[in-house]
Amino acid sequence: MSRVLNHKDRLVIASHNQGKVIEIADLLRPLEIDIVGARELGLNEPEETGQTFIENAVLKAELAAKAAQLPALADDSGLVVNALGGAPGIYSARWAGPEKDFNHAMRRVNEALLLGSNPDRSCSFVCALALAWPDGHTESFEGRVDGSITWPARGQNGFGYDAIFTPLGRQQTFGEMDPSDKHAISHRADAFAQLLSACLQS
Repeated sequence: MSRVLNHKDRLVIASHNQGKVIEIADLLRPLEIDIVGARELGLNEPEETGQTFIENAVLKAELAAKAAQLPALADDSGLVVNALGGAPGIYSARWAGPEKDFNHAMRRVNEALLLGSNPDRSCSFVCALALAWPDGHTESFEGRVDGSITWPARGQNGFGYDAIFTPLGRQQTFGEMDPSDKHAISHRADAFAQLLSACLQS
């Protein structure tokens, strides 16, 4: 049975990506809990050694929960491009290099597609969430949204690969969308809907 987060709880967002922390805080607003980022607590950023999005999210959440002695939520997400065999996938952040330059990462995706013989530009954004408590209890959720790679990149909103991802049935990339519109349909919103449903149950 799912464990419920109480309104008085303090929750660590196990991420050093400020854009992601802000987006997660917005999605968690219905819980009305106190949220703090891993960087604010001086927590180390662990190496992501998992082989799946879920494994990486669990690893990050459990380490943060133990270090902070607070419930911790971790997100592991990425872009899965079908013509690239699922790449960049769990290595989506690494494609941005040590400088975390996602303009570079987006160019790499487009260049890899141009070098290949497959014209398919379909892709998905996947988001895995893990919610861990200091006593070792952990729950996980996974969401996704399908779309296609758009080039050149469009839009200044969002972060990561948002400017080259156009969700199915839409004309705008995530980078062009108002954040509220993106939150309504994104992979992260899908995963958070599952989390909120579980964590708000009595």
